[in-house]
Amino acid sequence: MSGYNLVWAFIALAVVAAIGYIATPKGDNQTVIRTIIVMSIACCYLTWAVTYLAQLHPLIYPKKTGLRPHHE
Repeated sequence: MSGYNLVWAFIALAVVAAIGYIATPKGDNQTVIRTIIVMSIACCYLTWAVTYLAQLHPLIYPKKTGLRPHHE
C-alpha cells in the first residue's frame, strides 16, 4: 500500500469521467447527465481516497495491552 495508488486511481477515474463526458448523447438534458457522471465519479473517488488514507495512516493506533497473558 502506498500513496501512488491514489494517483493512479485519480488518473484512471479522470479518463473514465472524460469518456463519460464525451460519450453523453445530445439532447435537452446533456448538461445534467454530464454533471451527474462527473460528480458521481468525483464523490466516489473522494470517499475511497479518504477511507484509503485513513487506513494507510491511522490517527489513533490500537493499544496492545492485556490481550494475552504473559507466559513465564
